[in-house]
Amino acid sequence: MAELDERYDLAIVGAGIVGLGHAAAALERGKRVVVVERATGLTGSTVRNFGHLGFSAHAGEAGEYAARASTIWARLAERAGFWLRKDGTLIVARAADELAVLDEAGAPLLTAEEVLDHAPSAVGAVGGALLAGDFQVDPREAGPAIAAWLASEGVEFRWRTSALGHADGVLHTSRGDIRADAIVFALNFDVDQLFPAVAEAHGVERCGLDMLLADGVGLRVPVLTGSSLLRYSAFSSTPSAAAMRARYERDDPAIFARDVNQMYTERPDGTLLVGDTHTVGTHVKPFQDEAAFELLLRLSRELFGRELRVRQRWQGVYAKAPQDFLRVAPAERVRIVSVTTGIGMTTGLGLAESVIDELFG
Repeated sequence: MAELDERYDLAIVGAGIVGLGHAAAALERGKRVVVVERATGLTGSTVRNFGHLGFSAHAGEAGEYAARASTIWARLAERAGFWLRKDGTLIVARAADELAVLDEAGAPLLTAEEVLDHAPSAVGAVGGALLAGDFQVDPREAGPAIAAWLASEGVEFRWRTSALGHADGVLHTSRGDIRADAIVFALNFDVDQLFPAVAEAHGVERCGLDMLLADGVGLRVPVLTGSSLLRYSAFSSTPSAAAMRARYERDDPAIFARDVNQMYTERPDGTLLVGDTHTVGTHVKPFQDEAAFELLLRLSRELFGRELRVRQRWQGVYAKAPQDFLRVAPAERVRIVSVTTGIGMTTGLGLAESVIDELFG
């Protein structure tokens, strides 16, 4: 254990993608960094997602962070040596109102035949769009590779160490105190574990997801569908979005009952990530409903015209709040930071860089 008189420029609590982003940005500025993580490795939201980096689908603050993150992801992939695909995202439109939403959002439209060039197994496409600026990573590889690279560059990681609080430039942990000029709490959905009043004031809850891993179907890029368009700000604000939402509610209410974002990514090994449902509350029940997986498989069968062979099922969790981001300063050199929507992989690195700019210039 380090002595208390050993001092760091930055102490970070949490080794998810947002915490790693703060460490990378501080390292770029030549800062001495320590990361405190209660787990023995990355096991949370950073590895339980699609690996889809949808920079093109966001506006406003989210769009700003996504644009910054795009550059950072490319730089980290080169330095940390993980797989990164830059071929964009395919949106498959299977109804006229979905195509209208894409057109109104200014997305570059594709014909039905062009959609099949990217997703040969897709059924019923009337057209679509290719968002060329989007990236994809393997979520089970990228975060751990970034952590390993940061460690090789001198960032100190203290695994199996819990943060207990802070006071006067000192981070209290289960393995002793750490002195730091600045402290960032990148707690994701566990803000309430250390800062319950902050979580309550900002409406931070937990969003539980049902996801699957299946045999691949030959996708060359990540695939979004009409239900995805209702979730992302660049599309949900278009005039035709209301008509599309009404049709989904009328024709397939189970999608809204489970709050489904029907999307797919294929990993480098050919397996297919399938998802996902959303359930929001102050806690996530550990019991997963098989009906949720049956719905995901039924939607997949309708889109790809085949039964998927399932390899794994799991539950994801991320922070959820009325605003897209939590960024609170409980003290002058202390920040509580979280992405409070399901876009942490897309925007988290940009958010982190912005916070480091604020703390260190």
